[in-house]
Amino acid sequence: MKNSLTSGSVFGNIIRFSLPYLLSYFLQTLYGMADLYIVGQFAGVDQITAVSVGSQVMHMITVMIVGLAMGATVTIGQAIGADHKEDAAHLTGNTVTMFMTGSLVLAGVLVLGVHQIVAAMATPTEAVRGTELYLTICFVGVPFITAYNVLSSIFRGLGDSKSPMYFIGIACVSNILLDYFFIGIMGLGSVGAALGTTISQTISVLVALAAIRKHKTKLPLHLTHFYLCRPTAGRILRIGIPVALQDGFVQIAFLVVTIIANTRGLNEAAAVGIVEKVIGMFFLVPSSMLSSVSALAAQNIGAGKDDRAGKTLWYAIGICVGFGVIVSVAVQFVAEPLIGLFSENARVICLGGQYIRGYIFDCIFAGIHFCFSGYFCAYGRSELSFIHNAISIVLVRLPGAYLASQWFPKTLFPMGLASVFGSVLSVTICVIFYAKMQKKKQIV
Repeated sequence: MKNSLTSGSVFGNIIRFSLPYLLSYFLQTLYGMADLYIVGQFAGVDQITAVSVGSQVMHMITVMIVGLAMGATVTIGQAIGADHKEDAAHLTGNTVTMFMTGSLVLAGVLVLGVHQIVAAMATPTEAVRGTELYLTICFVGVPFITAYNVLSSIFRGLGDSKSPMYFIGIACVSNILLDYFFIGIMGLGSVGAALGTTISQTISVLVALAAIRKHKTKLPLHLTHFYLCRPTAGRILRIGIPVALQDGFVQIAFLVVTIIANTRGLNEAAAVGIVEKVIGMFFLVPSSMLSSVSALAAQNIGAGKDDRAGKTLWYAIGICVGFGVIVSVAVQFVAEPLIGLFSENARVICLGGQYIRGYIFDCIFAGIHFCFSGYFCAYGRSELSFIHNAISIVLVRLPGAYLASQWFPKTLFPMGLASVFGSVLSVTICVIFYAKMQKKKQIV
């Protein structure tokens, strides 16, 4: 399954590696949007809000798992680039053991704390029961969510971005079919959405395990590789923990914005929930570039080809900026029809249109700092990603969203812009970090 990313055209490698990654993210986003769309066709605003609030909580948990698993992608990628297969095998085995053990503990803690989590989200009263049921079922499925993302991180570290695409494709199709059955036919609302999500994730993991058993990983994996080794686990966590904290911090910021919207009313809560789902579709390119830069740069760094790692960064930034400009302009003309796909409520559509018109410009600037974050992670400096995100969230994103809500109570447009200004600050900090890294290399 190993694919060398250390030779040939840098731009060509980015395209070949990122396209399956992009499609994987598209399917995963479609997977999440399907719940909201189908619930919107068969249930009321209370059920839409329950799914939107609950899915944001699940998204936060998922991205933190993905962030933690980035440590596996980078370390395995570096080992593969250096042609150290035994080291890659140890990293793979320790990743599986560590994550699966942790996921079982996490699932239990989340199920026990579901009431407190829903209360902390300031969920509108009409949607509380539906949100609690949705989250309880999804929390039970956390080990399967973890398993999928861990297996995907291992494949990508090996240079294989296609297999995860197939796995999530199967989950996406299964989820849509199950949603129509549980929500449309059975009339289970948010409960049906949660059942569809959990069962489809289980199916995806089973397919992934079958694929591994049939095709193998071309690594010398033995039972001993799965015994936890402190130095090996430490290498994974040193990169993964800052990324997970960064992603968690970002998601907390999104949840705070959701809470701010929830306190304004049911329509505002539904509008923000829908936009968060829709914006995820536009963030596919920046997200795929982040992960692609991490994997490609890691293998090149492991092979001692730092110049190729740098070129990977700048090509990816160019792709992100070009894409961001195009979609930011386009959304200004189709905002309301886009939100109208998920709700027929005129007030929700109006508010959602306002919010996404401001928020969409974040695609440009977030794409830039996403690429820098991937580059920093590839060098094992994931703490830099955490630092720039934390600063922008604390100084701009959250204060900006709160003040916009207070100063402009009749529109959500300024709340959307708060994220944009936060990303501008992140980009500035990233450029400073990058310049210092380059200067340090020249001195060495």
